[in-house]
Amino acid sequence: MNEPSPIHPSTVPGAAAEADIRTRFRGLRAHAGPQVAVTVLHIGAEHTAIATGQGDEASGVLVLDIGAHKTARQFFKRSPPTPLEMEHAIATVEDEVIRAVPVLAPGTALLCADALVREVALLAGLAPGECMVMPLDAMERVFERLAAVAEGRPAVREGLPQGTDFAAALLILREFMHHLRFGAITVVA
Repeated sequence: MNEPSPIHPSTVPGAAAEADIRTRFRGLRAHAGPQVAVTVLHIGAEHTAIATGQGDEASGVLVLDIGAHKTARQFFKRSPPTPLEMEHAIATVEDEVIRAVPVLAPGTALLCADALVREVALLAGLAPGECMVMPLDAMERVFERLAAVAEGRPAVREGLPQGTDFAAALLILREFMHHLRFGAITVVA
C-alpha cells in the first residue's frame, strides 16, 4: 500500500489560510456544474478550511482551529489512539465543525483535493480516478475500521496507515460530513 502524503505545517495561519482555500475553491469549482453550489474542504496540518458558494468565487470562507497534525498532537498520545483519546478529539472537532453551519451555501456539494482524503477514498474501496465520489457510508466504514484499531485490532489487519495524523484527518472528515449532513464528497486528483 502506498504511504499517504505527509501533511506539512502551514507557516502562515489566518489570512494565508483564507487565501489558500479561496484558490482551492477556484481550482475545484470547475468539477461541479455551473449552477451547483459547492463547498471545498481542506484539512491542513494546523487548520481546516472551507470555501463555499455558487459562483466562480467563494461567497463564504471559514478557517477552523483544527488540523490533522494539530489534532493528533493535542489529543493522541499513542499510535493508534485509544478510544478515550478519540472521544476527546471528537468533542473538540464537533464544536469546531458546527461553526461552519451558517457559512455553508444551501444544497452544496462537497469537494476536496487533499491527499489524505484521497487515501480514505481508496481505503473505502473506490477505484482510483481523477474524480472519485465517496458516499458518507463508505467513509463511515473506514472510520469504523479506525475505531476497531483503537480498540486493539492491529492496524495492519485493517490495512490502515499507521500514524496519528491519518487518524486525526479521518476523524475531522467524518465529523465534517456527519454533522454537516454531506451525503458524499468528491475527491479530485
